[in-house]
Amino acid sequence: MKKRESGFTLIELLIVIAIIGILAAIAIPNLLSAVQRGKQKRTMADMRTLATAIEAYAVDNNNYIAGACNAGLFTDYGTPTTATSFTGLTPTYIASAPRNDGWGTAFSYNSPSPQDKYNIISYGRDKLKESTSRGCGTTTDFNDDIIYSNGTFLQWPEGTQQ
Repeated sequence: MKKRESGFTLIELLIVIAIIGILAAIAIPNLLSAVQRGKQKRTMADMRTLATAIEAYAVDNNNYIAGACNAGLFTDYGTPTTATSFTGLTPTYIASAPRNDGWGTAFSYNSPSPQDKYNIISYGRDKLKESTSRGCGTTTDFNDDIIYSNGTFLQWPEGTQQ
């Protein structure tokens, strides 16, 4: 009686490896895009949280907090937030003010004199100020800035991102 050996042939193993490779090639770009979308959504949530605290401060004090801001036009980028930014907000209005976006870059905050308006800006994935993308509406590029001003987003991510 002849004993039959069990196991996989080389061809079967190569086919399985090829199938796994094809599935990985499809899944990895989607995973990387999902990670970037998650960072955008976290950034937007942190901006809303910070803005809620700023708005609560403004209700009590009749002006927006001047947390480490430079003088300039409302549309100008403010100074990056630091550990001493928004000390007037904690702990009354927010336990710990978020200072960095999803990519680890400090938010830019600006509230020019007479402090009746403000903006919070995230520089996006590339961490660069986008002078050409200032404006209104949606963006489909992870590198574009996210701009929050006076209770609303002026520029925000939406749709399929690049």
